Amino acid sequence: MLHELRLFFVALQFLTRLPVPRWVGYEPQWLNRSVRHFPLVGVLVGGFGAAVACAAVRVWPPLVAATLAIAATLWLTVAFHEDGLADSFDALLGAAPRDRALAIMKDSRIGSYGAAALVLSLLLRVALLAELLAHAPALAAAALIAAHAAARAASVGLMVLLPYAGDEAHAKAKPLAREVRGSDAVVAIALGAASFAPAWSFAPAAAIPLLLLVMVLRAWLRRRLGGYTGDTLGATEQLGELTVLLVFVALSR
Repeated sequence: MLHELRLFFVALQFLTRLPVPRWVGYEPQWLNRSVRHFPLVGVLVGGFGAAVACAAVRVWPPLVAATLAIAATLWLTVAFHEDGLADSFDALLGAAPRDRALAIMKDSRIGSYGAAALVLSLLLRVALLAELLAHAPALAAAALIAAHAAARAASVGLMVLLPYAGDEAHAKAKPLAREVRGSDAVVAIALGAASFAPAWSFAPAAAIPLLLLVMVLRAWLRRRLGGYTGDTLGATEQLGELTVLLVFVALSR
């Protein structure tokens, strides 16, 4: 039990800006095993955003409250996944060969594809959350929690389906590149599914498009890169969030 708690804290430290107790320590292999807790970190991030949204909507219009909620999650995660989304779209939407695409992902500058993807992702997430807040704040909170948890579970699933394709010496997710156990992915997926508990009827409708998203990304990344990178995992998480929020809004209407 203590070791599982340690793995959770390792995942928390990796995915957010939150400090962890000193007694946790660190060993490289722990990060490989901590992927099972990525959806739990998603619950925490989504819950933080949901708390901001539900508090803000009491004072400001839904659009303002949604913007503040998304901003809160960006602050908590240091825009970790948004960076991956921008880098992935810059690298992969053009005609760059594999080696050039990997080099683009390492470049700290952002290009037109990445900027467009980032802006559209943020606008769409704010719009979807605002739509839910306008009619059912409790459902909006449930959607945000489920979106963050399920999207991180989708990223873990992709890690099992593909080999690592990047330069391990400079990888953002270097410890994750070596081995992710199938059993850890199963736990992550189960936790991602459990995050729908407050709005369980939405889970089946979200599962199919999430699975399709992972399969499409798997085929695309296999063809373009031969596997995944840390940036493409961030892009998967972002697209997963959008997928879940789109399902919630579609069904709620």
